[in-house]
Amino acid sequence: MISNRRAVAVTAGALAALTAGAVLAAPAASAGPAAPGRSDVVRHQLDRLVAGDGFPGALASVRGADGRVRDYTAGVADLRTGQPVPRDGRVRIGSNTKTFTAVVVLQLVGEGRIDLDGTVERYLPGVVRGAGIDGGRITVRQLLQQTSGLPDYDDVLFTEPRDLVRLSHAYYDPRRLVDAALTRPARFAPGARWEYSNTNYVLAGLLAERVTGRPVGEEITRRIIEPLGLRHTSWPGVGEQRLTGRHPHGYVAVAPGAPWIDVTRMDPSLGWAAGQLISTPGELRTFLEALIGGRLLRPAQQAALTTTVAAPGFEPTGDWEYGLGIARHALPCGGHAWGHGGDIQGFETRNLVTERGRSAVVAVTALPTSEEMTTHVSDSVDAALCAGSR
Repeated sequence: MISNRRAVAVTAGALAALTAGAVLAAPAASAGPAAPGRSDVVRHQLDRLVAGDGFPGALASVRGADGRVRDYTAGVADLRTGQPVPRDGRVRIGSNTKTFTAVVVLQLVGEGRIDLDGTVERYLPGVVRGAGIDGGRITVRQLLQQTSGLPDYDDVLFTEPRDLVRLSHAYYDPRRLVDAALTRPARFAPGARWEYSNTNYVLAGLLAERVTGRPVGEEITRRIIEPLGLRHTSWPGVGEQRLTGRHPHGYVAVAPGAPWIDVTRMDPSLGWAAGQLISTPGELRTFLEALIGGRLLRPAQQAALTTTVAAPGFEPTGDWEYGLGIARHALPCGGHAWGHGGDIQGFETRNLVTERGRSAVVAVTALPTSEEMTTHVSDSVDAALCAGSR
């Protein structure tokens, strides 16, 4: 699993081995279609992601100013067969899982079972210990806000070019992920600044399990997925590597212009509570609308969720602040929106929802191989929300 801030660096230089899947040629870039009318902005953006940036496929689900939901696709679902991308197909949503995990923890806070400003040591005694690291000084809020100073286990596991593909079929117990991170010293004192670390959310998942006595995936399903009727959103079981249902294939490439490698089948345990979920653009959009609409949390926890700190480097461009598992973004057309985004082998998703009900989710079926590609995916979400606003 790859954090937002590291996706481009990892995919550009760390994919040098082939998987058991086929090696497929990336499509050559070609000129995008002519500038569209306002009603075709989203379709134009997806066409550019495929024809201009070379992503194999792209999907989007957008709720416009008129309240209508429209789904879009571009490119192909399978480079071998040329099969079209399924409308609102299932994809791995990577770090968007963090928002689901944060909601579970905040619901437990609202139930009086977790103290947001209680220490990690209180709930996971003896688990968080290392060089400059003391779970007795790190709060639950700091885990969710990415201000704990804990190192990211990604930096330990992905140490050479072959690792990202080589580890795609490896199973990782969540304690193994935490233990890997704790071989590194603290990045900074708790609360001193913001820095993205997947370790924070694996610990948040372990904390939820300790408090409830149930698996965190079960809690996400019971508390969020089922109440919202998200029939195509799921927590993969232990060892489950297949994407089921209607879905596009997911790809990685060694470098810009290199062949695409099919990594659709992979073990997402590297992400666990920080990045394991599967969903569709439409259902991820529904979840974010419900969250920002105040349907999942009590008022006090909703206020905590949306209290932000500066988040430098969360995305390559733009103005971002980080709350508790969700980020606030200044839109180029004015106003702001909330979202997170996620990167995992084979897929990248970006999403935003406004407090006035507009929302957009865009997914591409490969990890970007350049910062420019990531920026274009994010820009497509901005464009979808800003269409018709001027």
